[in-house]
Amino acid sequence: MTAGPFEIFLAAPPGLEPVLAEEARAAGFEAPVAVPGGVTTTGDWPEVWRANLALRGAARVLVRIGGFPVFHLAQLDKRAHKFPWAEFLRADVPVKVEAICRRSKIYHAGAAAQRIETAIADVLGAPTAEDAPVRLIARIEDNFCSFSLDTSGEPLHRRGLKEQVGKAPMRETLASLFLRQAGYDGTGPVLDPMCGSGTFPIEAAEIAGGFLPGRARGFAFEQLASFDAAAASALKGATTGTVPPARFFGYDRDQGAIAGARANAERAGLGGAITFGCQPISDLARPEGPPGLVTVNPPYGERIGNRKLLFALYGSLGAVLKDRFTGWRLALVTSDAGLAKATALPFRPPGATVAHGPLKITLWQTEALR
Repeated sequence: MTAGPFEIFLAAPPGLEPVLAEEARAAGFEAPVAVPGGVTTTGDWPEVWRANLALRGAARVLVRIGGFPVFHLAQLDKRAHKFPWAEFLRADVPVKVEAICRRSKIYHAGAAAQRIETAIADVLGAPTAEDAPVRLIARIEDNFCSFSLDTSGEPLHRRGLKEQVGKAPMRETLASLFLRQAGYDGTGPVLDPMCGSGTFPIEAAEIAGGFLPGRARGFAFEQLASFDAAAASALKGATTGTVPPARFFGYDRDQGAIAGARANAERAGLGGAITFGCQPISDLARPEGPPGLVTVNPPYGERIGNRKLLFALYGSLGAVLKDRFTGWRLALVTSDAGLAKATALPFRPPGATVAHGPLKITLWQTEALR
Protein backbone atom coordinates (compact mmCIF):
# COMPACT_ATOMS: atom_id res chain seq x y z
CA MET A 1 0.00 0.00 0.00
CA THR A 2 1.33 3.43 -0.94
CA ALA A 3 2.15 5.36 2.21
CA GLY A 4 0.40 8.60 3.02
CA PRO A 5 -0.47 10.97 4.32
CA PHE A 6 -2.42 12.48 1.45
CA GLU A 7 -4.46 15.62 1.13
CA ILE A 8 -8.10 14.53 1.28
CA PHE A 9 -10.89 16.69 -0.07
CA LEU A 10 -14.43 16.16 1.23
CA ALA A 11 -16.95 17.70 -1.15
CA ALA A 12 -19.86 19.62 0.41
CA PRO A 13 -22.77 21.71 -0.87
CA PRO A 14 -21.60 25.34 -1.10
CA GLY A 15 -22.80 27.07 2.04
CA LEU A 16 -22.45 24.04 4.32
CA GLU A 17 -18.67 23.59 4.27
CA PRO A 18 -18.27 24.69 7.94
CA VAL A 19 -20.91 22.16 9.01
CA LEU A 20 -19.06 19.32 7.26
CA ALA A 21 -15.78 20.53 8.79
CA GLU A 22 -17.41 20.30 12.21
CA GLU A 23 -18.55 16.73 11.48
CA ALA A 24 -15.07 15.71 10.28
CA ARG A 25 -13.52 17.27 13.39
CA ALA A 26 -15.95 15.40 15.66
CA ALA A 27 -15.11 12.17 13.81
CA GLY A 28 -11.40 12.62 14.55
CA PHE A 29 -10.08 13.59 11.12
CA GLU A 30 -6.85 15.58 11.08
CA ALA A 31 -7.28 19.37 11.25
CA PRO A 32 -10.22 19.73 8.82
CA VAL A 33 -10.45 23.14 7.14
CA ALA A 34 -13.52 24.48 5.35
CA VAL A 35 -12.72 25.74 1.84
CA PRO A 36 -14.99 26.70 -1.06
CA GLY A 37 -16.88 23.57 -2.11
CA GLY A 38 -15.75 21.32 0.71
CA VAL A 39 -13.29 20.50 3.45
CA THR A 40 -9.60 19.58 3.34
CA THR A 41 -7.94 17.18 5.74
CA THR A 42 -5.01 14.77 5.63
CA GLY A 43 -4.65 11.05 6.20
CA ASP A 44 -3.48 7.71 4.89
CA TRP A 45 -5.59 5.23 2.91
CA PRO A 46 -7.55 3.89 5.90
CA GLU A 47 -8.63 7.48 6.60
CA VAL A 48 -9.78 7.79 2.98
CA TRP A 49 -11.85 4.63 3.39
CA ARG A 50 -13.22 5.84 6.73
CA ALA A 51 -14.23 9.19 5.24
CA ASN A 52 -16.32 7.37 2.62
CA LEU A 53 -17.82 4.93 5.10
CA ALA A 54 -18.49 7.18 8.07
CA LEU A 55 -18.99 10.84 7.12
CA ARG A 56 -22.68 11.50 6.68
CA GLY A 57 -22.40 14.94 5.07
CA ALA A 58 -19.65 14.45 2.48
CA ALA A 59 -20.89 14.30 -1.12
CA ARG A 60 -17.72 12.52 -2.28
CA VAL A 61 -14.11 12.00 -1.19
CA LEU A 62 -11.16 12.94 -3.40
CA VAL A 63 -7.52 12.18 -2.61
CA ARG A 64 -4.62 14.12 -4.11
CA ILE A 65 -1.92 11.67 -5.24
CA GLY A 66 0.71 14.03 -6.66
CA GLY A 67 1.57 16.38 -9.48
CA PHE A 68 4.24 18.39 -11.27
CA PRO A 69 4.84 21.74 -13.02
CA VAL A 70 3.88 21.69 -16.69
CA PHE A 71 3.98 24.36 -19.42
CA HIS A 72 3.09 22.57 -22.65
CA LEU A 73 1.54 19.34 -23.87
CA ALA A 74 4.82 17.66 -24.78
CA GLN A 75 6.05 18.21 -21.24
CA LEU A 76 2.77 16.89 -19.84
CA ASP A 77 3.15 13.80 -22.01
CA LYS A 78 6.71 13.18 -20.82
CA ARG A 79 6.03 13.74 -17.13
CA ALA A 80 2.79 11.77 -17.16
CA HIS A 81 4.76 8.78 -18.52
CA LYS A 82 7.08 9.03 -15.50
CA PHE A 83 4.31 9.28 -12.89
CA PRO A 84 4.05 6.17 -10.62
CA TRP A 85 0.61 5.09 -11.78
CA ALA A 86 1.08 1.52 -10.55
CA GLU A 87 1.11 2.78 -6.96
CA PHE A 88 -2.48 3.93 -7.34
CA LEU A 89 -4.20 2.31 -10.34
CA ARG A 90 -4.68 -1.31 -11.35
CA ALA A 91 -3.87 -2.56 -14.84
CA ASP A 92 -7.14 -4.52 -15.01
CA VAL A 93 -9.46 -1.66 -13.97
CA PRO A 94 -10.57 0.95 -16.53
CA VAL A 95 -10.04 4.59 -15.66
CA LYS A 96 -11.67 7.81 -16.84
CA VAL A 97 -9.50 10.96 -16.98
CA GLU A 98 -11.06 14.40 -16.59
CA ALA A 99 -8.92 17.51 -17.04
CA ILE A 100 -9.53 21.07 -15.88
CA CYS A 101 -7.30 23.91 -17.16
CA ARG A 102 -7.19 27.35 -15.55
CA ARG A 103 -4.72 30.20 -15.87
CA SER A 104 -2.17 27.94 -17.60
CA LYS A 105 -0.28 27.72 -20.86
CA ILE A 106 -2.02 24.39 -21.40
CA TYR A 107 -5.59 25.47 -22.01
CA HIS A 108 -7.11 22.57 -23.98
CA ALA A 109 -8.59 20.22 -21.38
CA GLY A 110 -9.50 17.55 -23.90
CA ALA A 111 -5.97 17.34 -25.28
CA ALA A 112 -4.53 17.23 -21.76
CA ALA A 113 -6.83 14.37 -20.75
CA GLN A 114 -5.89 12.46 -23.88
CA ARG A 115 -2.15 12.76 -23.13
CA ILE A 116 -2.68 11.47 -19.59
CA GLU A 117 -4.87 8.58 -20.75
CA THR A 118 -2.19 7.57 -23.24
CA ALA A 119 0.49 7.68 -20.54
CA ILE A 120 -1.58 5.48 -18.22
CA ALA A 121 -2.19 2.97 -21.03
CA ASP A 122 1.50 2.94 -22.03
CA VAL A 123 2.89 2.66 -18.50
CA LEU A 124 0.28 0.49 -16.84
CA GLY A 125 -1.85 -1.02 -19.57
CA ALA A 126 -5.07 0.15 -17.93
CA PRO A 127 -7.84 0.87 -20.44
CA THR A 128 -9.89 4.06 -20.44
CA ALA A 129 -13.67 4.20 -20.62
CA GLU A 130 -16.43 6.76 -20.16
CA ASP A 131 -18.18 4.54 -17.61
CA ALA A 132 -14.98 3.46 -15.83
CA PRO A 133 -15.27 2.68 -12.11
CA VAL A 134 -12.23 4.87 -11.35
CA ARG A 135 -12.11 8.61 -12.13
CA LEU A 136 -8.84 10.58 -12.21
CA ILE A 137 -9.10 14.37 -12.12
CA ALA A 138 -6.15 16.32 -13.55
CA ARG A 139 -6.27 19.96 -12.49
CA ILE A 140 -3.87 22.18 -14.43
CA GLU A 141 -3.83 25.52 -12.68
CA ASP A 142 -1.13 28.20 -12.75
CA ASN A 143 1.00 25.80 -14.84
CA PHE A 144 0.93 23.03 -12.24
CA CYS A 145 -0.79 19.70 -12.88
CA SER A 146 -2.17 17.97 -9.78
CA PHE A 147 -3.80 14.53 -9.84
CA SER A 148 -6.72 13.52 -7.64
CA LEU A 149 -8.65 10.27 -7.49
CA ASP A 150 -12.36 10.14 -6.83
CA THR A 151 -12.45 7.40 -4.19
CA SER A 152 -16.24 7.39 -3.82
CA GLY A 153 -17.58 6.48 -7.26
CA GLU A 154 -21.33 6.96 -7.00
CA PRO A 155 -22.15 10.13 -5.02
CA LEU A 156 -22.22 9.36 -1.31
CA HIS A 157 -25.88 10.26 -0.87
CA ARG A 158 -26.62 7.05 -2.80
CA ARG A 159 -26.29 4.78 0.18
CA GLY A 160 -27.87 1.72 -1.38
CA LEU A 161 -30.83 1.67 1.02
CA LYS A 162 -33.44 4.07 -0.38
CA GLU A 163 -35.39 2.52 -3.24
CA GLN A 164 -38.55 4.58 -2.78
CA VAL A 165 -38.03 8.25 -3.67
CA GLY A 166 -40.55 11.08 -3.55
CA LYS A 167 -41.24 13.84 -6.06
CA ALA A 168 -38.59 16.30 -4.83
CA PRO A 169 -36.32 14.30 -2.54
CA MET A 170 -33.68 15.74 -0.29
CA ARG A 171 -30.34 14.00 -0.50
CA GLU A 172 -29.33 12.11 2.63
CA THR A 173 -26.03 13.99 2.82
CA LEU A 174 -27.82 17.34 2.77
CA ALA A 175 -30.40 16.19 5.35
CA SER A 176 -27.57 15.08 7.62
CA LEU A 177 -25.83 18.45 7.38
CA PHE A 178 -29.08 20.30 8.10
CA LEU A 179 -29.69 18.08 11.14
CA ARG A 180 -26.21 18.91 12.43
CA GLN A 181 -26.73 22.60 11.67
CA ALA A 182 -29.94 22.40 13.70
CA GLY A 183 -27.98 21.03 16.64
CA TYR A 184 -29.23 17.44 16.48
CA ASP A 185 -26.71 15.19 18.22
CA GLY A 186 -28.55 11.86 18.26
CA THR A 187 -30.49 12.49 21.45
CA GLY A 188 -34.14 13.46 21.67
CA PRO A 189 -37.03 12.85 19.28
CA VAL A 190 -37.25 14.04 15.66
CA LEU A 191 -40.52 14.50 13.78
CA ASP A 192 -41.15 15.36 10.12
CA PRO A 193 -44.77 16.29 9.32
CA MET A 194 -44.16 16.17 5.52
CA CYS A 195 -41.64 13.35 5.38
CA GLY A 196 -41.96 12.17 1.77
CA SER A 197 -39.64 9.17 1.43
CA GLY A 198 -38.58 9.48 5.07
CA THR A 199 -35.14 11.03 4.66
CA PHE A 200 -35.11 13.21 7.80
CA PRO A 201 -36.43 10.65 10.33
CA ILE A 202 -34.34 7.82 8.87
CA GLU A 203 -31.20 9.98 8.89
CA ALA A 204 -31.86 11.09 12.46
CA ALA A 205 -32.42 7.48 13.60
CA GLU A 206 -29.17 6.40 11.92
CA ILE A 207 -27.28 9.18 13.70
CA ALA A 208 -28.84 8.17 17.04
CA GLY A 209 -28.02 4.50 16.45
CA GLY A 210 -24.45 5.08 15.27
CA PHE A 211 -24.96 3.40 11.89
CA LEU A 212 -22.31 3.88 9.20
CA PRO A 213 -23.91 5.67 6.23
CA GLY A 214 -21.77 3.70 3.76
CA ARG A 215 -22.41 0.27 5.23
CA ALA A 216 -24.55 -1.03 2.35
CA ARG A 217 -22.71 0.19 -0.77
CA GLY A 218 -19.50 -0.15 -2.71
CA PHE A 219 -16.86 2.50 -3.42
CA ALA A 220 -14.36 3.36 -6.13
CA PHE A 221 -11.50 2.94 -3.64
CA GLU A 222 -12.15 -0.81 -3.76
CA GLN A 223 -10.84 -0.75 -7.36
CA LEU A 224 -7.53 0.97 -6.54
CA ALA A 225 -4.11 -0.65 -6.17
CA SER A 226 -3.93 0.56 -2.56
CA PHE A 227 -7.08 -1.28 -1.46
CA ASP A 228 -6.69 -3.78 1.38
CA ALA A 229 -9.96 -5.73 1.58
CA ALA A 230 -9.25 -7.23 5.01
CA ALA A 231 -8.30 -3.88 6.56
CA ALA A 232 -11.32 -2.12 5.04
CA SER A 233 -13.63 -4.91 6.21
CA ALA A 234 -12.23 -4.62 9.73
CA LEU A 235 -12.79 -0.87 9.61
CA LYS A 236 -16.42 -1.38 8.60
CA GLY A 237 -16.92 -4.11 11.20
CA ALA A 238 -15.52 -1.98 14.01
CA THR A 239 -18.67 0.16 13.98
CA THR A 240 -22.02 -1.60 14.22
CA GLY A 241 -25.17 0.38 14.79
CA THR A 242 -27.76 -0.24 17.48
CA VAL A 243 -31.43 0.40 16.77
CA PRO A 244 -32.33 3.42 18.93
CA PRO A 245 -35.53 3.85 20.96
CA ALA A 246 -38.66 4.55 18.92
CA ARG A 247 -38.57 8.35 19.12
CA PHE A 248 -38.66 9.21 15.40
CA PHE A 249 -41.79 10.14 13.48
CA GLY A 250 -42.68 10.75 9.85
CA TYR A 251 -46.05 11.83 8.50
CA ASP A 252 -47.33 12.69 5.04
CA ARG A 253 -50.76 13.04 3.45
CA ASP A 254 -49.62 10.85 0.52
CA GLN A 255 -50.23 7.17 1.32
CA GLY A 256 -47.76 6.07 -1.36
CA ALA A 257 -45.01 8.23 0.16
CA ILE A 258 -45.63 6.71 3.61
CA ALA A 259 -45.53 3.16 2.20
CA GLY A 260 -42.23 3.99 0.51
CA ALA A 261 -40.81 5.61 3.65
CA ARG A 262 -41.68 2.53 5.71
CA ALA A 263 -39.97 0.30 3.16
CA ASN A 264 -36.88 2.53 3.18
CA ALA A 265 -36.70 2.41 6.99
CA GLU A 266 -37.07 -1.38 7.03
CA ARG A 267 -34.31 -1.70 4.45
CA ALA A 268 -32.06 0.41 6.69
CA GLY A 269 -32.83 -1.85 9.66
CA LEU A 270 -34.67 0.96 11.46
CA GLY A 271 -38.31 0.02 11.00
CA GLY A 272 -38.72 -0.46 14.74
CA ALA A 273 -37.37 3.00 15.56
CA ILE A 274 -39.62 5.13 13.36
CA THR A 275 -43.38 5.66 13.46
CA PHE A 276 -44.89 6.56 10.08
CA GLY A 277 -48.45 7.68 9.45
CA CYS A 278 -50.61 9.09 6.65
CA GLN A 279 -52.25 12.32 7.79
CA PRO A 280 -52.51 16.04 6.97
CA ILE A 281 -50.85 18.81 8.96
CA SER A 282 -54.15 19.57 10.72
CA ASP A 283 -54.08 16.13 12.41
CA LEU A 284 -50.52 16.47 13.68
CA ALA A 285 -50.27 15.62 17.38
CA ARG A 286 -47.39 16.04 19.79
CA PRO A 287 -45.79 12.69 20.65
CA GLU A 288 -45.64 11.64 24.28
CA GLY A 289 -42.38 12.30 26.04
CA PRO A 290 -39.85 15.12 26.06
CA PRO A 291 -39.73 17.86 23.40
CA GLY A 292 -37.48 17.45 20.39
CA LEU A 293 -36.87 18.73 16.88
CA VAL A 294 -39.40 19.16 14.07
CA THR A 295 -37.63 18.94 10.71
CA VAL A 296 -39.50 19.69 7.51
CA ASN A 297 -38.75 20.24 3.84
CA PRO A 298 -42.11 21.51 2.53
CA PRO A 299 -42.92 22.31 -1.11
CA TYR A 300 -41.39 25.60 -2.24
CA GLY A 301 -43.75 26.30 -5.12
CA GLU A 302 -40.92 26.00 -7.66
CA ARG A 303 -40.82 22.29 -8.48
CA ILE A 304 -43.90 21.21 -6.54
CA GLY A 305 -47.01 23.19 -5.69
CA ASN A 306 -48.44 26.59 -6.50
CA ARG A 307 -46.67 29.27 -4.46
CA LYS A 308 -49.84 31.27 -3.80
CA LEU A 309 -51.59 28.21 -2.38
CA LEU A 310 -48.58 27.30 -0.24
CA PHE A 311 -48.97 30.33 2.05
CA ALA A 312 -51.97 28.62 3.64
CA LEU A 313 -49.99 25.38 4.07
CA TYR A 314 -47.08 27.14 5.78
CA GLY A 315 -49.52 29.17 7.89
CA SER A 316 -51.28 25.98 9.00
CA LEU A 317 -47.96 24.36 9.88
CA GLY A 318 -46.97 27.35 12.00
CA ALA A 319 -50.33 27.45 13.81
CA VAL A 320 -50.29 23.74 14.63
CA LEU A 321 -46.72 23.83 15.92
CA LYS A 322 -47.33 26.92 18.05
CA ASP A 323 -50.51 25.43 19.49
CA ARG A 324 -49.39 21.82 20.12
CA PHE A 325 -45.57 21.69 20.20
CA THR A 326 -44.53 23.89 23.11
CA GLY A 327 -40.86 23.27 23.92
CA TRP A 328 -40.04 21.78 20.50
CA ARG A 329 -37.71 23.46 18.02
CA LEU A 330 -38.34 23.77 14.29
CA ALA A 331 -35.81 23.38 11.45
CA LEU A 332 -37.50 24.27 8.17
CA VAL A 333 -35.88 24.13 4.73
CA THR A 334 -37.20 26.37 1.98
CA SER A 335 -36.06 28.48 -0.95
CA ASP A 336 -38.64 31.18 -0.20
CA ALA A 337 -38.25 33.55 2.76
CA GLY A 338 -41.83 34.73 2.29
CA LEU A 339 -43.17 31.21 2.79
CA ALA A 340 -41.01 30.71 5.88
CA LYS A 341 -42.38 33.93 7.38
CA ALA A 342 -45.93 32.80 6.57
CA THR A 343 -45.60 30.35 9.48
CA ALA A 344 -45.62 33.40 11.82
CA LEU A 345 -43.04 31.61 13.96
CA PRO A 346 -40.12 33.42 15.66
CA PHE A 347 -37.18 32.34 13.48
CA ARG A 348 -33.57 33.10 14.23
CA PRO A 349 -31.60 34.83 11.45
CA PRO A 350 -31.59 32.29 8.58
CA GLY A 351 -28.61 30.08 7.82
CA ALA A 352 -26.38 30.21 4.76
CA THR A 353 -27.90 29.89 1.31
CA VAL A 354 -27.23 26.41 -0.04
CA ALA A 355 -27.24 25.23 -3.66
CA HIS A 356 -29.80 22.44 -4.15
CA GLY A 357 -29.95 21.61 -7.85
CA PRO A 358 -31.16 24.78 -9.61
CA LEU A 359 -32.54 26.19 -6.36
CA LYS A 360 -31.01 28.10 -3.45
CA ILE A 361 -32.37 26.83 -0.15
CA THR A 362 -31.93 27.95 3.45
CA LEU A 363 -32.43 26.39 6.87
CA TRP A 364 -34.77 28.43 9.08
CA GLN A 365 -34.64 27.60 12.80
CA THR A 366 -36.57 28.57 15.90
CA GLU A 367 -35.66 28.38 19.57
CA ALA A 368 -37.93 26.19 21.71
CA LEU A 369 -41.51 27.22 20.90
CA ARG A 370 -43.52 28.93 23.62
